[in-house]
Amino acid sequence: MLQYDDSAFYFFALSSIIFYIVPSWYTIVTKVSKALFSSDEAIGAVSRTSAEKKKAVELKKTSKGLKTLYSTGFIVNFLITLALTALFLWLYFSVQSDGEVNSFDPFTILGIDTGADLKEIKKAYKKMSLKYHPDKNPNNPQAEATFMMVAKAYEALVDPVAKENYEKYGNPDGKQSLAVSIGLPEFLLDTDNRNLVLLSYLVIMVGVIPFAVWSYYSNSSKFGEKDVMYDSYAWFHHNLNEHTIVKTLPEVLAGSAEFRQRNMTKSAADKEQIGQILNKVRSQMQKPSYNHPVVLKGNVLLHAHLTRQTDVLNAASSDDLKYMLRYSSSLIDAMISVCKHQESLNAALNCIRFGQYMAQGMWLKDSELLQLPHFTNKEAEHCSKGKNSASSIVSYIKIPNDSKKGLADFSEEQKQDVFKCCEILPDISVETKVFVDDDEDDKVYEGDLCTVSVTITRNNLGENEKAGLVHAPRFPFPKLEAWWVALGTKEGKIISIDKVTSPNKVVEHKIKFLAPRKGQYEFDLHVLSNAYIGFDKKDSVELTTLDASTLPEYKIHPDDAELDDEPTLFEEMMNANIEDDSDSDEEEDSDDESEEEGIRELSAAEKKKQELQNARKKAASAAGDDSDSDDDEVEEVYTEK
Repeated sequence: MLQYDDSAFYFFALSSIIFYIVPSWYTIVTKVSKALFSSDEAIGAVSRTSAEKKKAVELKKTSKGLKTLYSTGFIVNFLITLALTALFLWLYFSVQSDGEVNSFDPFTILGIDTGADLKEIKKAYKKMSLKYHPDKNPNNPQAEATFMMVAKAYEALVDPVAKENYEKYGNPDGKQSLAVSIGLPEFLLDTDNRNLVLLSYLVIMVGVIPFAVWSYYSNSSKFGEKDVMYDSYAWFHHNLNEHTIVKTLPEVLAGSAEFRQRNMTKSAADKEQIGQILNKVRSQMQKPSYNHPVVLKGNVLLHAHLTRQTDVLNAASSDDLKYMLRYSSSLIDAMISVCKHQESLNAALNCIRFGQYMAQGMWLKDSELLQLPHFTNKEAEHCSKGKNSASSIVSYIKIPNDSKKGLADFSEEQKQDVFKCCEILPDISVETKVFVDDDEDDKVYEGDLCTVSVTITRNNLGENEKAGLVHAPRFPFPKLEAWWVALGTKEGKIISIDKVTSPNKVVEHKIKFLAPRKGQYEFDLHVLSNAYIGFDKKDSVELTTLDASTLPEYKIHPDDAELDDEPTLFEEMMNANIEDDSDSDEEEDSDDESEEEGIRELSAAEKKKQELQNARKKAASAAGDDSDSDDDEVEEVYTEK
């Protein structure tokens, strides 16, 4: 009879718990080690210029130290893991002390020492049988099971045959093929615990498990690609089109579903704060299309960042803005993917440029020179006048350091910051080539799979040097340098747009598309930075496609043509199965087929074979020979044909 076995349950529980605590402890140790021992470079807290020092200090505060672990998810998981680990250790030591899965031991069952005499055995049996007798324990399956085990133990020690079987095989019933017990604790059989067990089962099966499944599904079903919520994608689809301009994009970003709960104005002080900031940034804002408080607050906070007026924000508003900037990169990428789906090149390019402004904390009318540390409108205006003037960031970088303008009021440290930043800022060259893979010449015919190879060379890097973090002191999170490569038609339709994230000095990106109809075409190639303003490149890609009908006719080699007629391995297997299945049908239908052959009209070939058969019969009759063998041969040839 199967019985509940505490020892077996211990093994089962240990095996189950270890599946949770091992990966959980690995995650906990990884997060703790990252919080305590990670390098500054690993968290992006680098200060190549003094302008980046404040950003580096803030990143160290938020990304290093035990305070970074004070999140609800981490604390809950840590407490659960700690409790399961304590349970695991208790079960482990319980197994160590009583680790054998429940086996039949008559002495243990009767509660006597091994080698006890017959008198002690009978005394123990009488005592325990009275204690666990079913008449004294009605409706108690555990007592009934124990009574049966006591009777079986007594028999194993008293009956000669049962005793011999126990000594040989460990069981009074003789050799057993398999010993099975139920890996659940025995207290489940206790009648006193019946209500508790049923209640626990009800709570787990009806409450906990459905709630866990619902929570997981409801949370996971909200997010799409790039961990962006589906509601945000719907919002972008509604607001982005080919007429979208950069000035309207802060409002589009502010309406993202990720910010709706965070940007709810909760008090009159919040409304007053937003009103004060709105008055400062209104002149540089596009007239809002939505007056919803959530969208308006996010729009105002983003403009405070873009116009470099974050010093007027209180602590709560600063935290809300930082929360928006944390997710801005992935959301802008999602906006670009929506524009790609709409095939709107102009809108996609404007979204990329908006990402540049977000990274540098600048807006449409600002000078590109404001990307340099310590530069203000005063220094930018001074640099654009007189000898060695430079209104663009690219032209300013090319000016020798001792001739650079706008540094008169700077300290030596500030000057070195400007020179260092000029070394960090990118200097790229772009080369393009159009070809068809595995083609013998450079001609392109309609329908060919064309490849546009775009080679980006970072001239500011040395050999084996890689691009690092973007110099963006006003963006509070680390951002890696990357380049968007977009190919489009003159009509503004997207052919391809991809983000190239390789940090190598020379990066090759390939764009593949089918050649259009016969004619001459000119496409626009755009290479744009994901974080720097003024370094974008634009090039034209010319393509001449020829008529595919002028190509020489492709002739198939006879050997290749024969290969096309040969059956494949799959066809051979199928034909073999069909032949096997049709054998019995052919035997059953042989009589019917012979009758049909006699009735139907013979073809010319069949008439000729029949005439040959008759001629052979006549020749055989004249020679006096038996014509059976010839008939058989003719019939055999006929059937084979």
